[in-house]
Amino acid sequence: MYDPTVARLTYRALLGRRRALILFALPLLLIVISGLVRALTGADDQTAADVLGGFALATMVPLIGVIAGTGAIGPEIDDGSVVYLLSKPVKRPTIIFTKLIVAIAVTMVFSAVPTLIAGLILNGNGQQIAVAYTVAALVASIAYAAIFLLLGTVTRHAVVFGLVYALVWEALFGSLVSGARTLSVQQWSLAVAHKVTGGDLVTSDVGLPLATVLLVAVTVLATWYAGQKLRSLTLAGEE
Repeated sequence: MYDPTVARLTYRALLGRRRALILFALPLLLIVISGLVRALTGADDQTAADVLGGFALATMVPLIGVIAGTGAIGPEIDDGSVVYLLSKPVKRPTIIFTKLIVAIAVTMVFSAVPTLIAGLILNGNGQQIAVAYTVAALVASIAYAAIFLLLGTVTRHAVVFGLVYALVWEALFGSLVSGARTLSVQQWSLAVAHKVTGGDLVTSDVGLPLATVLLVAVTVLATWYAGQKLRSLTLAGEE
């Protein structure tokens, strides 16, 4: 289910000069902000939770997911180079699964690691806040990568739709409309973070059992459907 050649090509595409600049810029901004906040306010658990929840998990993680998820396959479909890949004796589900693994790995590295560093800067992991949000970033990375990889497979405007989901649905509606929070990857990952902290600094509108089911279901279904769309794309090309 994992093809090293496909993985190598995907890593090369994702870590190209333009995307790499964006991938490095967001974590760097988080760390700089965390350093400034710590210098101005000192170590404070609530402030740490606000920064990690408001910027790291709500903004940085989904944006990096958009870049990694859509970039894993979208450009190949747009410029037609995916035909070369599909002509190789590699099963279509293997292509999707390999690209998903790469997208997850890139999202995790560029979101979870800086989240941990920022948390340690802000309050030295007091009340397990840094670890909790790092775990949330890891969990969210899986779901985001699957969702945005699917978008990259089904539409040429994947980045636009991804940004709409990340910035409008997750950030705007998720904060204003209570019902929308149930369908929010951010809230699902916060349920996991709440379990890690065991306190009230990290809260979620979704219980952990439901959050776990939804995270797994969305990841599996998005990956499966992406494989189906890639298979239909192959048939269309052959016809």
